[in-house]
Amino acid sequence: MRELTDEAAAIAKELGGVTLLRDHGGGFSQLTVTLHRISAENHAGDPLAALDAARSISLKALPSVERRSRALGDIAVTYDRLGRRMDCVRTLLAAEQCAPEETHARPATKSLISSLLVSGPTSMELRGLAARSGVLA
Repeated sequence: MRELTDEAAAIAKELGGVTLLRDHGGGFSQLTVTLHRISAENHAGDPLAALDAARSISLKALPSVERRSRALGDIAVTYDRLGRRMDCVRTLLAAEQCAPEETHARPATKSLISSLLVSGPTSMELRGLAARSGVLA
């Protein structure tokens, strides 16, 4: 995965800017490769590498608030895997602020919120997010 992602990053760098792709909002760029790297590193079990990738991007450079919200959701997963519960909740709330509908409807985010509710102390903010996301019945 890392070898292929590094290859994609090199191609994106060589192309420069954003290469628009049909049926892909945001196109192909170093930024989109980095977003994929965050998710891939999380899935590969290396949240520290995911966090390093996350630190290298500017959320403001993302093409839409929905994409920012999704990126923040992936970063929240990273914090959860690192045991940084408060950072995870704070990042989920930032995602919700960017694009509430995206955050409330995304299955991965709902699953993370559910997990947070049963895995440790909860805050009013987390319970509110859970209620707004339909996690609390």
